[in-house]
Formats: sequence, structure tokens, C-alpha cells
Amino acid sequence: MSDTDTSLIQEKLLSLINKKMNRLNSLRPLPADAVKKLHEEMRLLHTYHSNAIEGNTLTLPETKLVLEEGITIGGKSLREHLEATNNARAFDLMESMAKKKMAVDHGVIQQIHEVVTGGIIEDAGKYRTRNVRITGAAKTPPDWSKVTVQMDELIEKIARYKQHPVEVAALLHHGFVRIHPFIDGNGRVARLLTNLYLIARGYPPVVLKIEDRIQYYRFLRAADAGNPGLFVNFIAKAVNDNLTMYLSIFGGINELLPLKELAQNSPYSQEYLSLRARQGVLDATKLGKTWYSTRYAIEQYLSQHRKL
Repeated sequence: MSDTDTSLIQEKLLSLINKKMNRLNSLRPLPADAVKKLHEEMRLLHTYHSNAIEGNTLTLPETKLVLEEGITIGGKSLREHLEATNNARAFDLMESMAKKKMAVDHGVIQQIHEVVTGGIIEDAGKYRTRNVRITGAAKTPPDWSKVTVQMDELIEKIARYKQHPVEVAALLHHGFVRIHPFIDGNGRVARLLTNLYLIARGYPPVVLKIEDRIQYYRFLRAADAGNPGLFVNFIAKAVNDNLTMYLSIFGGINELLPLKELAQNSPYSQEYLSLRARQGVLDATKLGKTWYSTRYAIEQYLSQHRKL
């Protein structure tokens, strides 16, 4: 973890994030009904995707039923139901901690883990006391006897780190999963801690999607090998996407629209805009199988790449 002034986040992406945060801050306070709706949506999406990354087979609609209706889904295990309700409760706890500006420390980490794994493992909320190996990982987590010391070091580094908050959140995430302080539930806790750090600093929560699972693990392995930049930019892209989601509640030029619709009022075809979105040149986000962007993003693209 470096203390230099050089950001690992790509310049263009960092500029987008900073501009969107400035726009979001200029619109605060956000409408109460919109905040409530966004909270419910982010809580559901985070719970579904975070669990799915770890192999939970509940679909998004099934997760919604479990959380909102308390319905038991036939053919799904008790553990999968507990993972859904636990992760949603942990999301609420994390948000409460973030609003109180609580720092990431041993107590916060263990509280979140206890909620995430309560009723699932015996050692909920306790650092591991035996060695583990992560399937598919090149590096073995440190010996259990070194966990507390290495967590001390990580907590201290995060507290004094001066880089951009999004970069610090990403490095916290990687540092935590590298240590793998718990027997189980490390990935879920890491994603909650990332959001705790971001929300406490005014950023909206991020959702790391099951569709990006392969990239997620590949970039974590790259960070293990000494190249954290790919993972930092992966997290930064998720932050940028969710800032777009939050700004879209105000409608107008910030409204999220399919590229098909946006292409109708631009000199470019849907296919061309989709290509530029995939290349990362057009600021856009993929929801399901469809690319979305905003009129604001199209205007910004046209000002820089106007078709002659």
C-alpha cells in the first residue's frame, strides 16, 4: 500500500467520479422518498449479488421475496435463506455505522461478520484459529497466528492513508481478503467494509455484480501478485456506475436511458454507442444485457468526439 500522491485510478475515470460527486453534493439533501427507494434497491441488489458471488443460488426475485415477504423458497437450503437475511441485516448495520462515521477497526469488522455468519458457522464474529486455503488462489492466507497482527497493520494503514477515498476502499477490500481473517464469510464482509468506508465519506454504496465475478477474482489475484491497479479501477468503475444510478433519480439530462433511445437524438447509431460504451469511452452502465447512459453523458461525448 503506497502513500504516494499518484492515484492508481485512471485519470478519466477519476475525473468522472469527482464530477459526479460534485453534482450529487450540489443536489443534496436528496428527496426523502428517493433516498428510501434507493436504500431498498441497493440493499436488495447488494445482498443478491454478494451472495451469488459466493455460490448462493437464490435468484434476485427469490431474494426479494425472502427479504420483503419472509417467504421460504422451495428447493433452496436453510443456509441460503440465512445468507440472504443475514447479509441484508449486515447491510443495515453497515449503513448505521457509516452514518455514525465509525472507523474500520477490529470491533466493527467482527460485529459485521457476526451478523453475516450468525447461525451459519460456530465462530461467527471471531478471527480464525486455524489455517485455511482459498480454492483457486495462488497465495495461501497467512498463518492464523499472524491474523491479528496483520489486521492491526491493515487498520493502521487505512486510517493514515491519504489517497482518494475510492482507492483506499479498494485497497481495504483487497488487504482484508488477502489476510482472510475469518474461516468463512470474508468476501461478504469485505464488500460490506468497502461500502462502510465509502458511505462514511459521502459516496453511495457499490454493488459488485455476479456477472463480473470472473474479473473480480482475476483482479484480486493480480493485486496479490503486486498489481493492485486493475482491482482499484474495477472498484472505481462500480462507484462510477452507482453514482450514475443515484443522479438518475433527478431525471432530466441525468435520467438513465437505453442506448437505443439515446441514439435516436444523436448522430450515432445504437451499435456505435454500444461499442464506445464497451470500450469505456462513453460513460455508460450495463444493466442486465442492456447498455444505459444519460443525455448528459452523450452531450459530454459529443463535445469531445463530435461527428463531423
